[in-house]
Amino acid sequence: MHAHEPGRSSQCIVRTLLVVFLSIVSILNLATAAAATSTPNTTLTVHIENVQAGGIIRLGIYDEAAYPDNDSTPIASADITAVEGETTITIHGVPPGVYAVQTFQDVNANGKMDTSWVGLPLEPFGFSHDAVPFLSKPSFNAVKFTLARGDNILTIHLQNSDINSPADKARNALHARQRQ
Repeated sequence: MHAHEPGRSSQCIVRTLLVVFLSIVSILNLATAAAATSTPNTTLTVHIENVQAGGIIRLGIYDEAAYPDNDSTPIASADITAVEGETTITIHGVPPGVYAVQTFQDVNANGKMDTSWVGLPLEPFGFSHDAVPFLSKPSFNAVKFTLARGDNILTIHLQNSDINSPADKARNALHARQRQ
């Protein structure tokens, strides 16, 4: 029989605790690294032009599955106080992919797009690629864009705005002629 050596059991306890501690630190480092690589490093900056004074700019980013449904929840959204002329909205962390942006200026800040009795918009609105609707909102193919890792920039000119520039009026007239 071996005699109990003083200090040997305390050394075993210290070693066991050290191994457990290092294992926990290692697991936490792996979890942090996995979270860092799975978080998309994307930024989308949207410059919205032809903004009237007052109200709120409401913007939604949609994937193809959610885009056709007017009641769907966007992948990401923002509601920003309108700045007359141009309002800029920046959204971070949307996974890279193919999306559409639709936006409108809620001039009276009632939380919805006001429409006429036949469903035509009464407030300024816009889509990615400045797509122009004809009897319904533009197709996903007309408004889709690719969001890549890093910085991405879009410019949307609000339609149905009281402050359309001469260039906007000419573009809208050209689109109207092309539809005829």
